[in-house]
Order: sequence, then C-alpha cells, then structure tokens
Amino acid sequence: MESNNRFIIIFILLVFNLHRSSSILDPLDFLALQSIHKSLSDLPGSTFFASWDFTSDPCNFPGVYCAADKVISLNLGDPRAGSPGLTGRLDPAIGKLSSLTELSIVPGRIFGSLPESLSQCRNLRFLAVSKNFISGEIPPSFAELKRLQTLDLSYNQITGSIPARIGELPALSNMILCHNKLSGSIPTFVSSTLTRVDLKHNDLSGPIGASALPPSIQFLSLSSNRLSGTIDRLLVRLNRLNYLDLSINQFTGSIPGRVFAFRMSSLQLQRNLFSGPIQPSSQVTIQTVDMSYNRLSGPISPLLSTVQNLYLNNNKLSGQVPGSFVDRLLSAGIQVLYLQHNYLTGIEINPSAEIPLSSSLCLQYNCMVPPLQTPCPLRAGKQKTRPTAQCSQLRG
Repeated sequence: MESNNRFIIIFILLVFNLHRSSSILDPLDFLALQSIHKSLSDLPGSTFFASWDFTSDPCNFPGVYCAADKVISLNLGDPRAGSPGLTGRLDPAIGKLSSLTELSIVPGRIFGSLPESLSQCRNLRFLAVSKNFISGEIPPSFAELKRLQTLDLSYNQITGSIPARIGELPALSNMILCHNKLSGSIPTFVSSTLTRVDLKHNDLSGPIGASALPPSIQFLSLSSNRLSGTIDRLLVRLNRLNYLDLSINQFTGSIPGRVFAFRMSSLQLQRNLFSGPIQPSSQVTIQTVDMSYNRLSGPISPLLSTVQNLYLNNNKLSGQVPGSFVDRLLSAGIQVLYLQHNYLTGIEINPSAEIPLSSSLCLQYNCMVPPLQTPCPLRAGKQKTRPTAQCSQLRG
C-alpha cells in the first residue's frame, strides 16, 4: 500500500512539474481526499460521491473548495434539506489537509470517534459534524485549534467531559454540543467573542463558576442536565443575553431580579429548585416566562402582568393575584396564565367574565375556590382546591 501511495505522489509531482502554469492539487491533499472517500459512502438515495472521479481535478468535486493547490473547505454530503447523508468513519487522513478552514458534514450515519488528527488543521475556523452517530470523547488536542470559531458536534453520542482547554480557545464564537452524552462540569470559557453556548440535553453536573462564561454571550441553553448551585452572580454578568434556558436542572437560590430586564423573547427557568420571592426590578417585557415547578414563594409581582405567556404553576406562591393580571387577561394581552398548584388566596374577577378564546387561565389547586371554571392541562389534576390543612400550615 505504501509503495502504491509513493508511486501516486511521484506521478502527481511529475505532472505538476510538466504543467506549472496550471494549478494542481497538492499531492498530500490528493491522497487525503482519496482516504476520506474510501472510508465514507453514500446512504441509499444519496449521489454525493458519484462524481468524485480521481482521474479529474478534485477541486471540481462537490463539496471541495480549493485555493491555489490546497483544499480550504470540505463540505461532505448533499446540503439540501431532507437529502440522505453519508455513512462510514472519518479517516484520520483528514488531518493532512493542512490549509483546511472549514469542515462540515450533513446529517447521516457517520459513526466512530472524531480523529485527533483534526487538531493538525491549525487554520480550521468552522467544524460542524451534527446529527450523526459520532461517539467517543472530544479530543483534548482540539485545544490546538486556536482559530476555531464554531464547534458544532450536536445530536451525536459523544461521551466524556468537555476538555478544560477547549474553554481556552481564544476565537470561539459558537459552542454547540447539545444532545450528546457529555458529563462532568462546564469549563471556564475565555473567548471575548463567544456569543452562543448550547449544551442542553447532556449529563453535565456541578455548579457553574461566576466567571465561567464571558459577558459577550447572547444565547445560553443548559436545559436538561444535572447542573446545580446558585446562578445570581453568573447572570448579573451576562447582560447581553437575548435567550436563556436553564430548565430541568438542580439550580438553587433566588432568581436575580435583573434577569427580568434582559431584552429577550423567552426566559426558561422551570423545573429547578429556585426559591424565595420573584422580584423584577422593572416592568417585564419578555414574551414568555416559565418558572414553573420550583419552590418560589411570596406574592406575585404586578410587574409580571405584561408577560404574554406566564407559567408560575407548581410553586409556593401566596396572596392575591394582582388586578393588573385580570385586566390584561380580559383584554387578550395575556395568552397563557398558569397559576395552578400554589397557595394563592384569591383573584378579583367576575364569575361571569368571559376569557378570550385566545387566552388560557388555570387557577385550580390553590387556597381558594376558583371563581370561574376554565380548561386546565391534564397534568393539573382534578382537585379544584388545595386541602385546608395545607393552607393553614403555610399561613402558620
């Protein structure tokens, strides 16, 4: 095999010397593409590799982009939505593409681990291998990719921890590792250009350091992990957030009032262990706020009445529902108001009032008899009122 490869290199060099006026692919890149092709194949219905004929110029192959005599971009698979992808393994020869700046692979059935040799592509800026069957761990050597801006390995079967040194990548802008089997803690990220961190649906655990994420972050999704500890010191620093999802974790402590002032459309904090009162610092302009299934207590702030979809169910909230909520509800300004499974004592609404068809209100299982019957989700149960003993205990 080695003698054959040596013959091919000599042949290409001879051709290169005979035709210096034209651009011919570097022999190492030529052999690397051959190895990549041999280790992958089209899934039924895909014709991506049909025109990869190595008797012609590989720079004209679909998905291959060259500058001078080097491959600079490799997009494997037909990018059209719904097209079947590729199957096989990523050959370590991919690391021989020394000028590679971009590598992407369409969703398919590529399996096996990520080649550590990718760390040799020191110019790599974009690496996206999502929605395949990649397993194994993230190679710690990826920390050598100092120019890497986007790392998207989402929707695979990657295990192990996020290497601490990955957080030291200075140019990182997008870290997308959601829907894997990653464990361990979230490392500290130092990039001042990091704007998107998506780690949802993994098995990450432990607290997040107050300075683990830079203030540049705009999109943060950590849902469906086992993360714990308080978040107030962390969130106070992230004042550029326009999307925040910390749902389905084990976070504790209070929710900082400042988070409600962030310019975002959705705030997802449900199914944690947050406690204490909800205290927005100003009128809330977020469209959807979900703080359900926590341990939040105290009265409901009128400053939340401007939220279009508000989920406060399954907490320990008490007192009267502010009148501003009723006004907004009857004028169709509120689309969802879920207050079930709390300790609320009343709401000033006329029993004959008609809730707009576009709005949903659920009040059952509180320390009051709901003044009007409204459809509630099935998981709210059938009991309309909380047992008196539980309400007395709370007041005591």
